[in-house]
Amino acid sequence: MHTDDRTHAGNRRAAPHAAAPHSAAPHAAAPHSAPPDGTASHDPAPHDPAPPARMGLDGHDARLLLALADDPRATVLALAETVGLSRNTVQARLAKLDRLGALDTFERRVDPAALGYPLTAFVTVRVVQRELAAVAGALDRVPEVLEVHGISGEEDLLVHLVARDADDLYRIAGHLLAIAGVERTSTSLVMRSLVGFRTAPLLRRLRDR
Repeated sequence: MHTDDRTHAGNRRAAPHAAAPHSAAPHAAAPHSAPPDGTASHDPAPHDPAPPARMGLDGHDARLLLALADDPRATVLALAETVGLSRNTVQARLAKLDRLGALDTFERRVDPAALGYPLTAFVTVRVVQRELAAVAGALDRVPEVLEVHGISGEEDLLVHLVARDADDLYRIAGHLLAIAGVERTSTSLVMRSLVGFRTAPLLRRLRDR
């Protein structure tokens, strides 16, 4: 379902402002890594590949990330057994993945539907350019906004949001349109998710190189 909202301030629908602070920004939490197994290890593992010095990942990192995707709560020991590396090497590689920002926040694993927000929508927003930072700040304070991307083309922002039901979506869309600096919005409701967020195909490609 796709709807175009009005573009002039005089025609904007009034909507209550969200009171709760936005907490779902992708940068809100530290990168997640597997918990240590609690056992100290001093094995030199001379045959284990050392973490690459260059900025980037290799096939061993891809195998480790695929193992984490299969079991995010796996211990370092379990991961080491799965990928065939020593615990010291796995710990070093996990630290490197954290340092490079290769591991996203735990929030990515939380399903908004489980929190009572089964509806998903994407809203394109055209803004007054000098108000772009202020508009982004206002969107960051809307709890139902999951992500905001700056995009090329006729519109300026792509907003990913969730809602409890159709009435709630109408309220949120009206609130976005009422933000100072917003010229127009266009809302598209997600009817069905056909391909969910994933990185496994890319990891398998890197693993198999």
